Amino acid sequence: MGIDDGLGDESLWLRRFAPADQAVNRLVCFPHAGASAPFFLPMARALAPTVDVLAVQYPGRQDRRAEPCIEDIPTLADHIAHALTGSLDRPLSLFGHSMGAVLAFEVAQRLQRDHPGRPAHLFVSGRRAPTRLREETHHLLDDEGIIAEIRSRRGPQARAMENPEVREMVLPTLRGDYAAVGRYRYVAGDPLRCPVTALVGDRDREAGVEEVRDWEQQAPDGAFEFRVFPGGHFYLVKEIAGVVSVVSDRLAATTGTGLRR
Repeated sequence: MGIDDGLGDESLWLRRFAPADQAVNRLVCFPHAGASAPFFLPMARALAPTVDVLAVQYPGRQDRRAEPCIEDIPTLADHIAHALTGSLDRPLSLFGHSMGAVLAFEVAQRLQRDHPGRPAHLFVSGRRAPTRLREETHHLLDDEGIIAEIRSRRGPQARAMENPEVREMVLPTLRGDYAAVGRYRYVAGDPLRCPVTALVGDRDREAGVEEVRDWEQQAPDGAFEFRVFPGGHFYLVKEIAGVVSVVSDRLAATTGTGLRR
């Protein structure tokens, strides 16, 4: 299917959990592998009403469960960038965690190519810089291997995987997302023109501190910030207040507004 036959529709891809129609800034959030849009519900609530938060819903989960996963990062980015064309009426920034960081980066490249001045800011979390290649073969594991991998990360999906019915629903999505990430290869393009903020947990085995610091290579000179939080790959679950503070402060610097506490 192509973008013009419906897969790029905003209603398919974007969820708004805390509408903020009067907000100056808009933030689009990209979940990690196997996750769905509600992962960013706490961030949406924390940033409203000052920031209008949209969360991306990938195919193959929740209300899109009947759709096959798209196992290709550039194709996913094409669809999401197209879906965002109706959301560019105010400064728009991107936040992605893990797989979502790769997607946010690819969408940022497409937006700045087609819509000069967008995005206003790119936030990448828990993901190595695209120039830091590691072979990722989680999608080649059997079901028990994938379950063991999820447990080792101690993420929000680990407990849910104990339920056989949930496991049956989630495993194909995880495998598809892992395949998309594992096959992804960075292709150098036009340098980003927006500021970049990279965030990581200090005990993240999936994305080492120095590997995440290398996102600076993708940022304009003098427009990079790096923040390290306590925790592992899913540090942002416990450190949501600190993450929200960083996001709010950076958006305030961009447009002169922020989250008023």
